Amino acid sequence: MGADRISAVILDLDGTLLDTERATGGILEEFLARHGKALDAAMEEKRLGKMHKESAVAIVQDYGLPMTPEEFSEAIMPLFQERWPQAKALPGVNRLIKHLHNHGIPLALASNSIRKHIEIKISYQQGWKESFSVILGGDDVIHGKPSPDIFLEAAKRLGVDISKCLVIEDSLVGVRGAKAAGAKVVAVPSLQGQDENYSIANCVLHTLLEFQPELWGLPAFEDGLQSALPIEPLIIRGLGGEILDMCSADTSFCLLSDTGSHEFIPHQVWGVFIGWANIEMHGIYKVIVCIGWDTSSGVAKRLILPYLIDHTESHKNERLHLFIVGYVRKLQNEGTMSEALRLFEEDVNIARAALDIPVFSLPTSSSSSLFVDAAFD
Repeated sequence: MGADRISAVILDLDGTLLDTERATGGILEEFLARHGKALDAAMEEKRLGKMHKESAVAIVQDYGLPMTPEEFSEAIMPLFQERWPQAKALPGVNRLIKHLHNHGIPLALASNSIRKHIEIKISYQQGWKESFSVILGGDDVIHGKPSPDIFLEAAKRLGVDISKCLVIEDSLVGVRGAKAAGAKVVAVPSLQGQDENYSIANCVLHTLLEFQPELWGLPAFEDGLQSALPIEPLIIRGLGGEILDMCSADTSFCLLSDTGSHEFIPHQVWGVFIGWANIEMHGIYKVIVCIGWDTSSGVAKRLILPYLIDHTESHKNERLHLFIVGYVRKLQNEGTMSEALRLFEEDVNIARAALDIPVFSLPTSSSSSLFVDAAFD
């Protein structure tokens, strides 16, 4: 992958850097319901990454809404804007932007959103605006993605040949546009279970936490502590439920996360993580957590497997909250998800040592109070 050294990086925004889809989730469904229409999830997935103007025309037509595309946009856009402050950076994003910017790597932001909306969204993220040398919206070019126009214009304004640019995208329309432009492409799909559709990308990752800059001739990260990476805390509350066959250890929970509240967990969270488990009626313990998606049935289901560290008492079928503070590694590329989710002794040793370091401890903050003081209703 790194045969040709990358000179600049072009990043998409929604679904790649910002978890805007989850922050604005339910808005279109509620809007359609007020007009007696039911949302078609499969149809909406195909619109992922397209320009709003294009999507508005299609939505009005596909659902037979009694309004023009312009009236639809005027009615629904304020609802989206109200939620944008809630959109959080996806795991690994702040680390990547800061790292590349600090090493003088030219960065461009290229999104199908209009420029005004891009600037509003990134205004809520500390340090983002000044990190990008170029910011382009869909209204800055004649044709939006999947046309290559926006990537070619970004490379031109960066002063870098497009063949020396690395594009990071979550949507298929973005990947197609970047490849058509002649850039190298890393895909981080925001929709699970569709990796085969992204085969045209040079590389497909589950999360930006897996990104290795050195593979592209870029400066390597140097921020791991005890072989673990500090991350913005992720909270999962009230887990419990089905025990999966892949469990063997008495000290492990094997749970489907849809039995609890995981609104703080983006779809692009895969791998082995460390943190703390608050078990109902028992207290708080060190934990190492495997997180992935099982797509074997054709329907993507999130799997979360926490393993208590240095604790032998069984707590199966009991509820717990998780406070995840660090990332250890990506899941193994095995034949089945049960094999991919296996832990190794080295993982446990890393977790045991890392969780004694202050940066991985439970902080005194509003986020940790949601974990420590949360009730098991």
